[in-house]
Amino acid sequence: MYGTASAGSAWLLLEVEGGWGPSAFLQSPTSIDPVLGRAIVRRAEAAGMRIAAIRRHGRRSGAPRWRWFVARAEVGRSQLFHGEVDTAADYLDIDLDGHDGTPATGPLVAVCAHGRHDQCCAVRGRVAAGAIAAEYPELVWECSHLGGDRFAATMLILPEGLCYGRVDSTDAAELVRLYLDGRLDDRFLRGRTSVPHAVQAAQHFARQAYGDDRIEALPAVAMEGGTGQIRVVLARERGNLEVVLDEVVSEPLFSQCSATVAGPVRSFGLRSIAAHPPD
Repeated sequence: MYGTASAGSAWLLLEVEGGWGPSAFLQSPTSIDPVLGRAIVRRAEAAGMRIAAIRRHGRRSGAPRWRWFVARAEVGRSQLFHGEVDTAADYLDIDLDGHDGTPATGPLVAVCAHGRHDQCCAVRGRVAAGAIAAEYPELVWECSHLGGDRFAATMLILPEGLCYGRVDSTDAAELVRLYLDGRLDDRFLRGRTSVPHAVQAAQHFARQAYGDDRIEALPAVAMEGGTGQIRVVLARERGNLEVVLDEVVSEPLFSQCSATVAGPVRSFGLRSIAAHPPD
């Protein structure tokens, strides 16, 4: 799964209760007007943001609420703001920097449960969301499509943009406990959404080799190369690590439960890893 986190250094998550169609904002007429949904999506995309619908796990409330989150996932500068508006139409007036909201005191944990996009996400995602909600009900939300459906159940932790996969196959709440302790579980981590896929892969191999599970460890300070081979330099206290990756294309595989046509995907293999002494 390493090196597969969906790209996104800025995220907009908007509460949309009820059922979601194949596209949560464009094809869910009983939950949000599709014309309004299209305008909201276009505004977010024009600002270079990833957008997702969210809803609380379990029973829906009697009257819909319209809560929102804006996350900046840049390494070393991650921020999460939240607020609430009166109607869905008011989503068009949110400051996309988040500054008309309130800084969040904890993370947002979003688990994909978008069944009309892919059935695996509904089945596996709801199991994982329920397990987390049993311990952290105020942190966890179900969300619409995150990408990487073949790794369902998928999970995103903001503001850092940590993307996990197959979280229904482990103690999903433990992944949140680790996060709150500033740590991560590399077995299920796909990567951090705000860094390139090659850096995500290099960090995975470095964690395997050196055992550093701190969230903010091993930031990239250089990346060079192109198709075929990529060199990534990661910073650490005891001297930088140089990771050389081979970029390869897989055999055809099915990317979703509902997929009927297999296709190749990009992946990374480790060619070498070397530690350089500190200056």
